[in-house]
Amino acid sequence: MASSACPPLWAVTLETCPPFGYLEKGNFMTAASLFDQYAIGNFWLRYLHVLAGITWIGLLYYFNFVQVPGLAAYGDEGKARNLTITHIATRALWWFRWASIATLATGLLIVGVLPDYMQNFMNHAGSDPANAKNAVISVGMILGILMAANVWMIIWKNQKVVIANAANVLAGGEANPDAATCGRKALLASRQNMVFSVSMLFYMVGSAHYYSEAFEATTGNAYTFMFISLAIVALLELNAVGIFGGIKAGNKMLWPYESHKNAIISSVVLWVVFFGLSVVFMG
Repeated sequence: MASSACPPLWAVTLETCPPFGYLEKGNFMTAASLFDQYAIGNFWLRYLHVLAGITWIGLLYYFNFVQVPGLAAYGDEGKARNLTITHIATRALWWFRWASIATLATGLLIVGVLPDYMQNFMNHAGSDPANAKNAVISVGMILGILMAANVWMIIWKNQKVVIANAANVLAGGEANPDAATCGRKALLASRQNMVFSVSMLFYMVGSAHYYSEAFEATTGNAYTFMFISLAIVALLELNAVGIFGGIKAGNKMLWPYESHKNAIISSVVLWVVFFGLSVVFMG
């Protein structure tokens, strides 16, 4: 076989070992190129970004689809609920919050490490697919950053009170009257993250594998799409933190977050709105 005649990996080029092919146009694979700046930014960091993202969003879906409905089904079994919170939710929240940091960090490193990532960003001449790609990845990035902020500034901040209360009650102490309100705040932010996640993941994948092929935009249209999308995101985030009528049950503005089924419907509706905007301005 031709590959049996190949030299050691450190000496491989297309001429000496054709089966290996290219890493990038014009660059033959060598040991050094496996871990050069381009390979680190374009593959290794992306791989870690995806791995961390699977952990983070997977746990987000676990909390919303499994744990929250499961705890509600406990009914009056307060001890069982508190045991679940202290022994299961605490561990899940550790992986959840640090996976969000790992996802955010690797994403930012991709931008910083990959050569020329920001070159002509959303500023390509004429109607260009690169402008459409840059616009949707920008919205996806901002969604991811906002979701990570929700994890640390709302969800984890309030869940610490809930966990401390559960541990205190199990030890025979008095319940913290603020625990229910803190749990409600964490729930609303978690459901908002769930609503955002569908569009965020679509843009993360679609920017390179869909929008760069099927869409194009001028700089003006790309920015218009981005700013309208971010205005919608801002309104939804403000709604989730109770700006429009508070956080108590019964506020009709909070319908998207009152059950995981409502959040699923809302996430699809938001995706449809965003997709429609992209067709209007970049289709």
